[in-house]
Amino acid sequence: MKRKLLLACAGFVLLAGPALAEEPIVGSWKRPNGTIIQYSSCGSDMYCGTVLTGEYKGKSIGSMSGKDGSYKGKVNKLDEGKTYNGKASVSGGTLSLSGCVMGGLICKSESLVRQ
Repeated sequence: MKRKLLLACAGFVLLAGPALAEEPIVGSWKRPNGTIIQYSSCGSDMYCGTVLTGEYKGKSIGSMSGKDGSYKGKVNKLDEGKTYNGKASVSGGTLSLSGCVMGGLICKSESLVRQ
């Protein structure tokens, strides 16, 4: 009986494993200026960014939606007071952010490193 119960539990863990995996964007990321950003789940396929260090500590840098390392959403550039329509992608230990304002007239990009 114990063996059947153990096998059933092991099977459940194996089946549930992939469903419990976090998206690649979730975690702490370091900007080129040294500021640390934390992306956390904040809804179904939504990930919210919060500044953990520096002048803007505790402020939101926007939110992204998506999955499998490819995301779209809004990015707040706090030092400029602008919100960009952006996209993000994760490849290995790098989070690449890019975004545009004014219908694509002003665009910026930045690469962050996983902490």
